[in-house]
Amino acid sequence: MGSPKVFLPTASGAFLQIASKYPQLSIPLTKHKMFLATRKFSKKSSYLFAASLLVDCPFVGDTTRRWALGLMFGWVALLFSPAQGWAIDLHVAANAQPGGNGSQAKPFKSLTEARDRIRAARKSGQLKPDQAVNVLVGPGTYRIEHSFKLTAEDSGSAAAPVVYRAIQPGTALISGGLTIPSDSFVAVSDPEIRERLDESVRDKVRVADLTSMFPKEISQWKTSFRGTPGGPWLYVDEQPMTLARWPNLDAENEGWADFSKAIDSGLADPDSEDPARRKARPGAFEFRDPRPTRWNLDEGVWLLGFWTHDWSDEVIRIGAYDAEKQVIRLAAPHNYGIMAGTWGGSKRRFFAFNVLEELDAPGEWYLDRKGRQLYYYPAETASSSSIVLATLPQSLVRMENAHHIKIEGLRFEYGIADGISLKETTAVEFAGCTVANVSRGGISINGTENTIRSCDLYNLGTAGISVRGGDRKTLTPAKNLVVNSHIHDYGKFQRSYAAGISVKGCGQIVRNNLIHDAPHNAILYGGNEHLMERNEIYRVVMETGDSGAFYTGRDWTSQGNVLRHNYIHDLGGGDSKHVNTMGVYLDDCDSGDTIEGNVFVRAGRAIMIGGGRDNRVVNNLVIDCPIGLHLDSRGMTWKQWNNPKYAGWNLEEKAEAMNYRNPPWSDRYPSLAVIMDDSPRQPLHNAILRNVFVDCSKQVGSFSGGVMKLLDKLDIADNLAVNTTGAAKGIASTKDIQGFTNIAGSTENPVQVGGSELSDGSFTRLKDARLTEALSSFEEIPFDKIGLFQDNYRHTLPVK
Repeated sequence: MGSPKVFLPTASGAFLQIASKYPQLSIPLTKHKMFLATRKFSKKSSYLFAASLLVDCPFVGDTTRRWALGLMFGWVALLFSPAQGWAIDLHVAANAQPGGNGSQAKPFKSLTEARDRIRAARKSGQLKPDQAVNVLVGPGTYRIEHSFKLTAEDSGSAAAPVVYRAIQPGTALISGGLTIPSDSFVAVSDPEIRERLDESVRDKVRVADLTSMFPKEISQWKTSFRGTPGGPWLYVDEQPMTLARWPNLDAENEGWADFSKAIDSGLADPDSEDPARRKARPGAFEFRDPRPTRWNLDEGVWLLGFWTHDWSDEVIRIGAYDAEKQVIRLAAPHNYGIMAGTWGGSKRRFFAFNVLEELDAPGEWYLDRKGRQLYYYPAETASSSSIVLATLPQSLVRMENAHHIKIEGLRFEYGIADGISLKETTAVEFAGCTVANVSRGGISINGTENTIRSCDLYNLGTAGISVRGGDRKTLTPAKNLVVNSHIHDYGKFQRSYAAGISVKGCGQIVRNNLIHDAPHNAILYGGNEHLMERNEIYRVVMETGDSGAFYTGRDWTSQGNVLRHNYIHDLGGGDSKHVNTMGVYLDDCDSGDTIEGNVFVRAGRAIMIGGGRDNRVVNNLVIDCPIGLHLDSRGMTWKQWNNPKYAGWNLEEKAEAMNYRNPPWSDRYPSLAVIMDDSPRQPLHNAILRNVFVDCSKQVGSFSGGVMKLLDKLDIADNLAVNTTGAAKGIASTKDIQGFTNIAGSTENPVQVGGSELSDGSFTRLKDARLTEALSSFEEIPFDKIGLFQDNYRHTLPVK
């Protein structure tokens, strides 16, 4: 039998026109099937290819053949010019059969197969450098057991990138998880296990044997750690389940237990007469609740606690429990000791987890790592749930030294490392992607000109997106961009310093993102010349204190950063006796940043400058924040100042490392270049201009005594302190600070600013005549441009 006859598929209207005129083009597919399967035709190439078939076809006459030859020669020069490379399409499908060739009819089964086909085509010369490649990924789940790796050999070019694109955005899932059938879970029958469970749940908890489903080694947890517990991790219906814990999440005090007496801080005391106390040791504290008597400490019970500071959490295993003395001793020391003094509440807090005896609420689970038994308390509808155990110990995607690659519309979920890792990459873009349900961070970037555009990241164990790159010494910007991305519900395991977006290096851009619902920072930054603008941030610093939505600290050289036109509102956390959650926090003498045109609503302190200098606070609107602006002089009084003995306080040494007295640093930061000759301990040269503070309940400006003595050396002018209703109590004014004007309304004629205007996003400028008359120089804030926007990848906006 001869080759099968088919009508050739076309990729343009041009080819269709010719084919319809000459139906005799039904020819054997064998000769051309790979050509067709791997090429996306332009109009020109479609004409040329159709004409070439006419020339070869034995069924056409001489006149038609001469016409076809003329058409071919007319287009050939343009078609094969260096700028006219054909784009190649390769197809990937979740239900593909082995042995595919990448055509739509015989797609590859994985991204790895497509990548390897591209590599082979380049080595053989079939794929030219000027040819772009599109890998079209069909709907479905693609489970991987190793990272999808891309390196320099997988790169494209600016004119011909390599694109991995979901055919239907959001429907192709790259998964590092193992799906567990719901019928694998059966009732608990082991009498010893049933006895350890609370009587009320013994018949509700289910168990699945992982011996055959997941035969790989399950590692034990470390004695102490910050960040993510060792995997695997359980997800049901795309939500992380809760490792069996006490107190439960819905218990009093938001699921925390607390204590108020340390028996041993565990801190080293070099002068102690007891040799054992001269070095750090596990601390101990008094805990009067008898709950620990129920726990099997030999199997391991871990406590996640804020042991001294409300900005430093750590997980530490219980070493011993003395029931008679009611004392818990930890199994490892904490870096800051137990109750060693902090700015915050007098009590310290923790919760216990990985405790089988506490598996008593729907959604909780426990893994017997030695016996490979997975215990789970399902909700009533669990029979129809999707149950996934995240097992991949590497990043789902790893790129190293790659460039000009674009990933569009794919989902990446279920891993126990970072979701995506980019190292030394250039011009790599993730657009319209989702990274979720990984027990470490979402995306980690180190390179230049990379872009995260219109992506969604959530349910993350640590940080959302970490970006670094550029050269600080030469002040060469990296130009990495994070834009229009929605980052929320991160810091699930590491409760502090796991930010929504973290930027380091030089010249990163963070623009138009929405960040919310997290225990600590939204944006954590350090380095130079970063631009962070038009971001909306809310419900962050929900579990921590002495913290900020934006945070940087303890570095004179972290200069030139701009925080502009951000909307920061409804922050939480901290202790009720202290206003220690900040909108923007420049900590420990950090200097040289600009805070301009931002809107702050309901933050503890809108802006806090902790002893730094050369900062500009200009044209901000602060509403309903207990303290509007804080400026102190800690550099003048703290023993840590510029003292390498204390971690991170080697301020001058950090500056010397940047060669700060010489260009380009001395040109860009002239004030820093002479700092050691200009009273370096003093918070000099800060500018506070054209800001409006509305209904601050405690203080409009909280200035330390040292600052009050330096007011003539600060640039403070044209600021308003507004009492909208003229309340006699509960609203602060500024009586003794230069550069502030007090304006008060009345209950009958309140000052109109913020409020409902902010809630519907219509605030742009001061509207009340009393305000515009007092501060005509206040510049319009582009409130309607803040936050997410619709584009080719984000078609709808989330409901807040």
